[in-house]
Amino acid sequence: MSDQMHRIVLASRPEGAVSAENFRYESAPIPTPGDGEVLVKVHYMSLDPYMRGRMDDAKSYSAPVPVGGAMEGGAVGEVIASNSPLFEPGDFAFGMFGWVTHGCQPAKMMQKLNPSHGPITTALGVLGMPGFTGWHGLNTYGKPKAGETLVVAAATGPVGSMVGQVARLAGLRTVGIAGGAEKCALAVDKFGFDACLDHRAYDNATELRAALGDACPKGIDIYFENVGGKVLEAVIPLMNTFGRIPICGMISWYDAGALGANAATQSLTAPMLWRNILVKFLSVNGFIISNHYDEYPTFLAEIGPKIASGDIAYLEDIAEGLERAPAAFMSMLKGGNMGKQIVKVA
Repeated sequence: MSDQMHRIVLASRPEGAVSAENFRYESAPIPTPGDGEVLVKVHYMSLDPYMRGRMDDAKSYSAPVPVGGAMEGGAVGEVIASNSPLFEPGDFAFGMFGWVTHGCQPAKMMQKLNPSHGPITTALGVLGMPGFTGWHGLNTYGKPKAGETLVVAAATGPVGSMVGQVARLAGLRTVGIAGGAEKCALAVDKFGFDACLDHRAYDNATELRAALGDACPKGIDIYFENVGGKVLEAVIPLMNTFGRIPICGMISWYDAGALGANAATQSLTAPMLWRNILVKFLSVNGFIISNHYDEYPTFLAEIGPKIASGDIAYLEDIAEGLERAPAAFMSMLKGGNMGKQIVKVA
């Protein structure tokens, strides 16, 4: 075995939209596990929208990736060396190893995977952080009730598709929003949404709002927010009294090259937003899923069997090769992925 690993580091901080120049592919010595640590050969790594925020040197709920440091991210792979009784060589594990071919972490920070539960890639998507985010946010803050109407954008992504399917199983009308006719068809045919709107087919929030009104004749009770932008602007006036808005992301504003660059042209002003929250008695809750992992076993116990039975479907978009991670990441930020974006490393 070579004593060298490969990794992708943050070469520079983006100024606006992310570019290939912000990344660097390099070699480094494979780390040697210390006491209580485990060395893993990474097979697959996750690409997620939150990683865009880590590239900026801005105050947030987590520290930014340092320039010259490996890009952050969850990954799964095979244990090849262990100094912990919790893992043996040959075990499969999840950890926050980053954009690397080999990762070394304390065993207590890793999760042992059971391949009998499904492909190990599911620990990055439907049974991992994204799926858990959708399940927790909907149940805890959305408080779904049979007969209500739910709207979620990025409906075919790993968070949105989980939200829609859990809501459908709870007896809600589910309306998705996605980018492109192909994704909208996927939302209905594979994930069981009652309807899905292509946001690209509407020039502005007013047009999208009119279409949403037709798709949601009883108004909107729950809007699961992970996009922001014109979708949020379209939804807010359609919210019903005592509606709920769980907020887990706002991908349309992450890159200044997207809606963030046109913020001055958007009509969703703070007074308009605040007034709707006030007069409609809306509950708006931001959350970061890393604060709630005490509920993860409950999530696995509930959702795992539903995946095995086919009651909950999932879709993965797998790019081949660590060197392709930056291009796949930039494409994902613009909606180019079809399902959970993963990179095959090994």
